[in-house]
Amino acid sequence: MDKLNSRVSNTTALAYIGDAVYEVFIRKYVMENGTANVNALNKKAISYVCADGQAKAVRGLMENFLTEEETALVKRGRNHSITSRPRGSTPTNYKLATGFEALIGFLYLNGDNDRLEEVVKETIRLIEER
Repeated sequence: MDKLNSRVSNTTALAYIGDAVYEVFIRKYVMENGTANVNALNKKAISYVCADGQAKAVRGLMENFLTEEETALVKRGRNHSITSRPRGSTPTNYKLATGFEALIGFLYLNGDNDRLEEVVKETIRLIEER
């Protein structure tokens, strides 16, 4: 598969796949660090995958962790018009979370697994700082 260009890629499609990829990373993380009770695992995972958690993390990532290209992609994803309405979050946080998911999708589809893992690990650290 050819590498995607972050400037011309459809950020909505990237966010679509990024949401699923990030969810798998988080489910694996909470299973490795939690209980066998599925309800408890799901409750713990929510704080990482909700729009507010992702928005908090991506703000920290954009401060000094992401490359210029990654930050530009997050901003493009954030600025893309969204037709769905956020549930339990502000429109601003929802848009930031969409930009974050676009970045995850971009890294995943480009096969940049090392960077993907770095971004997810830093995201988890930032969310756990609360």
